[in-house]
Amino acid sequence: MGATRDVALIGFGAIGRALAADLGRDPAYRLAVLTHDAAELPANVRALPDVAALIVARPALVVEAAGQGAVAQYGTLLLRAGISLVIASTGALADDDLRQRLAGAAKASGARLIVPAGAIGGLDYLAAVAGIEGAQVRYVSRKPPAAWSAELAALGHAPERLASAVVLFEGSAAEAARRYPRNLNAGLTVALAARPARVNVQVIADPAVSGNTHEIEVESPAGTASLRFTNLPSPDNPKTSAVTALSLAQAVRRHFASLVI
Repeated sequence: MGATRDVALIGFGAIGRALAADLGRDPAYRLAVLTHDAAELPANVRALPDVAALIVARPALVVEAAGQGAVAQYGTLLLRAGISLVIASTGALADDDLRQRLAGAAKASGARLIVPAGAIGGLDYLAAVAGIEGAQVRYVSRKPPAAWSAELAALGHAPERLASAVVLFEGSAAEAARRYPRNLNAGLTVALAARPARVNVQVIADPAVSGNTHEIEVESPAGTASLRFTNLPSPDNPKTSAVTALSLAQAVRRHFASLVI
């Protein structure tokens, strides 16, 4: 089995529960969750009552799955303590000051701040061409109206009767992440991978799609790429793709792997 791998989670909602269930099938992983409510946890997952207890526990890796506020609240403390951190809520990195504090803490301690692919792929291609002069990237998020019920209602649309696509936003990835902190993490992930190339983001509520759809178009002197990912929503949260937890689990496994692909 090899050495035990201690992993702590921040957040035990739809993503955290799915991630714990996935990793929990492998006895090599020993899991803990930052929570005041131990009753919500499976028998094989222990509770850590506060961040001080988490730091004392010294897990090899922490995975944040609790929202952008958790990144701001705990990220710098953990990285400064030398504990590497995977963040699901990558939209938090739209805040330049926070991103710089996190990166600075990681550099000072030797820990790693890890941005997973999440609901999308192709980040290696984006990173490879990002530095080429003239590279352009476009990211489009299409989700069923149920994922945007409140936003559509605010615009005077009845989500259940939406007949055609409605563009909710067009602009920068950072602004999209600030406006929609719970479901535009993928756009910010694209922007981070594509820097310094500018990324144009479009957010669409579309009754023609049944899953959470991500479209990435890249043009550069090295060539063109068209990427499209259609993910089924999480059964517990329609704003989150079910593949997100799978991506986090893969990020954890890559962290411990001797062969990384």
